Amino acid sequence: MSNTNALSAKDRIAGLVDENSFVEIGAGITKRSTDFNMQEKSVPSDGVITGYGLIQNNPVYVYSQDASALNGTIGEMHARKIAHIYELAMKTGVPVIGLIDCAGMRLQEATDALAGFGQIYQMKAKASGVVPQISAIFGNCGGGVAVMAAMSDFTFMEQKEAKLFVNSPNTLEGNYTDKLDTASADFQKTASTVDFVIEGEAEVLAAVRELVSILPENNNSEAGSAECMDDLNRDVPDFAAEAADPAVALADLGDNNFFLEVKSGYAQEMVTGFLCFDGMTVGAVANRTKKYDEEGKETASFEARLTTAGCEKAAAFVKTCDAFNIPVLTLTNVEGYATSVEEEKTIAAAAAKLTAAFAESDVPKVNMITGNAYGSAYITMNSKHIGADMVFALNGAKVGMMDANVAAKIMYADDKDADLAEKAAQFAAQSGTEAAAARGYVDSVIEPASARKQLLYAFEMLYNKCEYPIGKKHGTI
Repeated sequence: MSNTNALSAKDRIAGLVDENSFVEIGAGITKRSTDFNMQEKSVPSDGVITGYGLIQNNPVYVYSQDASALNGTIGEMHARKIAHIYELAMKTGVPVIGLIDCAGMRLQEATDALAGFGQIYQMKAKASGVVPQISAIFGNCGGGVAVMAAMSDFTFMEQKEAKLFVNSPNTLEGNYTDKLDTASADFQKTASTVDFVIEGEAEVLAAVRELVSILPENNNSEAGSAECMDDLNRDVPDFAAEAADPAVALADLGDNNFFLEVKSGYAQEMVTGFLCFDGMTVGAVANRTKKYDEEGKETASFEARLTTAGCEKAAAFVKTCDAFNIPVLTLTNVEGYATSVEEEKTIAAAAAKLTAAFAESDVPKVNMITGNAYGSAYITMNSKHIGADMVFALNGAKVGMMDANVAAKIMYADDKDADLAEKAAQFAAQSGTEAAAARGYVDSVIEPASARKQLLYAFEMLYNKCEYPIGKKHGTI
């Protein structure tokens, strides 16, 4: 059942768009089915309000499901209304925002309801990479509707009342809601579908507005933000200490200390999100070894290694940025791949996805090495070897195959007389940033305090980057 204290479908729209900017379309549409006593049921607008409006003067199309009308279930005409605004959105190059509160497929309409789901899926697939798609879940989002949410570019979930599931928790063998509510926001924020979990409907709507303000309208427009009031040449004296937790470091780097982390609860060893440089929206991907709370206290630590979940999280984010012409920044501190039997099953394929995502993207790409950059894992993290336009390294960072002491032990394992300390020192001389810079693999070795201005100017110089990929239908990685 829907939350009785929830906002109505119309109220959610009012809280989302600029005041008095919403124009409803298809208000007179209602159900056609008369089977199973449907002729006796009133279904205003067939359970979904559709239309267009403005968010900070940026045009958007919106649909908001009405749980008071047959629990917001999707039938033939309900689906047709959603598909129609997708058609309009693609014609006009405008984002689509879905406010979801839906019990799933309308059983009374059987195959017509199934056809409606298919119609929505097809439109969402066509719109992917053309206009941003955002879903915000306020009530139920189950079964095929969960697939709709997963097909969006960004998904929000209200902390207390929203439910996201393909299969109800009670249908999972050995499970029940009191034991583990797999539909809850607390569970889903640790999974890959949900990007933001926020308590309170008004707060969710405000967060959606914030995201829309920094995204481009479509794949041919530019991403922007509010006017930059920050000092373009501002030093970041704490950057070296903060770099272990990129969520903190990126906020310090960006305009007005703004950083919007995406999927903060999932694969926390890999940080993804948005910041701004001189008003330009930039997507960030970064390796994390520590997590700090608001008071600067360490709350978690991670190995400097690529994981399957981290690679898949980052790859999807990079592809989204590339689709919408959003430049990409990486903060690299990685020493290899996760080592476990389970990871061994999947890590190669996941790392391949991330490598391909960076290599195939043609947006401006800048990499900053903040710690160790070892082995093929470093190559994957937006190295110059796979297409980074500019690579910076903090003074003291290391670039090479592996730790020098480990390398010496491997190379001279059969030489009992070898001076391992000496050999390690020799190897280390080839693993410093100076050695990488001498070969052109690093463009500049910088002091941490100058990181903001170095990155800002690099992205401004790359603003008009033009790169034409080899003509092909699509990649297979």
